[in-house]
Amino acid sequence: MEREWIMDTVVAVIAAMVGIGAGFGGGFIIKNALLKRESNSAKSVSERIVGEAEEEKQRLLLAAKEEALQERRNAENEARERRRENQRQEDRLTSREAGMDKRQETIELREERLTEREQEVEEASDEIKVLKAEETTKLEGIAGLTLTEAKDQIITTAEGEMEHELAKRYYSLEQHMLGEVDEKARKVISLAIQRLAADVTSETTTSVVPLPSDEMKGRLIGREGRNIRAIEAATGVDLIIDDTPEAVTISCFEPVRREIARLALTALIQDGRIHPARIEETVEKATKEVDETIRRAGEQAVLDAAVHGLHPDLIKLIGRLKYRTSYGENVLQHAVEVSRIAGMLASEIEADAEVAKAGGLLHDIGKALDHEFEGSHIELGDEIAERYKLPLKVKAAIAEHHDDDRGSVEAFLVAAADAISAARPGSRRDTVELYLKRLEALEDVANSFEGVERSFAIQAGREVRILVEPGKIDDIAASSLARNVVRKIEENLVYPGQITVTVVRETRATEIAH
Repeated sequence: MEREWIMDTVVAVIAAMVGIGAGFGGGFIIKNALLKRESNSAKSVSERIVGEAEEEKQRLLLAAKEEALQERRNAENEARERRRENQRQEDRLTSREAGMDKRQETIELREERLTEREQEVEEASDEIKVLKAEETTKLEGIAGLTLTEAKDQIITTAEGEMEHELAKRYYSLEQHMLGEVDEKARKVISLAIQRLAADVTSETTTSVVPLPSDEMKGRLIGREGRNIRAIEAATGVDLIIDDTPEAVTISCFEPVRREIARLALTALIQDGRIHPARIEETVEKATKEVDETIRRAGEQAVLDAAVHGLHPDLIKLIGRLKYRTSYGENVLQHAVEVSRIAGMLASEIEADAEVAKAGGLLHDIGKALDHEFEGSHIELGDEIAERYKLPLKVKAAIAEHHDDDRGSVEAFLVAAADAISAARPGSRRDTVELYLKRLEALEDVANSFEGVERSFAIQAGREVRILVEPGKIDDIAASSLARNVVRKIEENLVYPGQITVTVVRETRATEIAH
């Protein structure tokens, strides 16, 4: 039984193997048939492509031949055109060469003629030189002058005539300008002055303190002079106790110390207790009082001048000007006045009014320290402006308000306002000695010029009238004389404000009837 089962299994396996082999064989036959069919199809396609390529080749060859023929025709046509153009160029060059030959012949003929003319001109020039030399010799003999002397005389005459003509033209232009400028200047300045009303104050370098009785002088002096020494040491002033009844004079060039001494001395006299300890206490209290007064005066001046943004320490320096005078004029009042005038002038001509007001208020700020430090008030003012970082235009107005050359309109306006404030009546005063010396110096400057008959310094030295000899100075020369006198005054003299120079020329004809 088991054996039959094995036999059946073997037979089944063999049958399966036979079936697999038959399947492989049939598949191979079918695959070969399909490959053969595909090969035949590909061969027919390739033959068709080869045929189309051959046709395209023939077509391209024909097109290339036609294009080559066309290019050849174009090249031949271009070559023929170039040959014709070359021929035309050659014909033109030939004609031009012929023209150049003719022109060369003409130029040669002209050169020959020019050579002949040059020879003729040289001969004529030599002849002219000979004739000129003979004529010069004859003229020198007639005139009695050499050629150089004659030239010098002609040049001298021409210079004189030119100087006269220039002076005449300058005089004419000056009169024309004055007719227009003076009217505008008067209008601007008058408007500024009309808008300003200021009082006049004057101070000196001394202060007088009244005493209730002459007995108080002895108490001020103290035993062996200890009180007066203590007062002078604490305040830095000199007390003058002379024969003036019931008064003590305080002398000091530094106005702040003089004011401290005045307040302290007044307080001591009112209190009646006068001894060194009390003196020191009173002076310290007076110093604080003066410092407060200075601060308030500076703030009030800044407010009156409408100037903003200043450093507090700079405002205190402005306040110190309350106790400073110049030519008898209070400097703080003068500074405020200059600030207001400069601001008004600036607004009239559309300049920077803020810069003009600040420059006017601070233009004399150096005078607040000129008793304590070396240097002019201009130099000290410039240092103060640098220290407090003031704007450049304001600094320039401070530094240039006494200069002839100014770098800005505002600096010029500050200088003009300074002159206006200083020149108004009653603003300043001099001692009699200085006053007379200044008048004499002005007259000496005017009399130093040739043709001046007499001169008079009038209006407190603010004007010089010059009478000239009419035979030596004409109307045009009078204008030149006025300018020269002004220039010499500016160079040699120091003076406040402005000085007007007026030249007067008068011609009189007198006859007597018999």
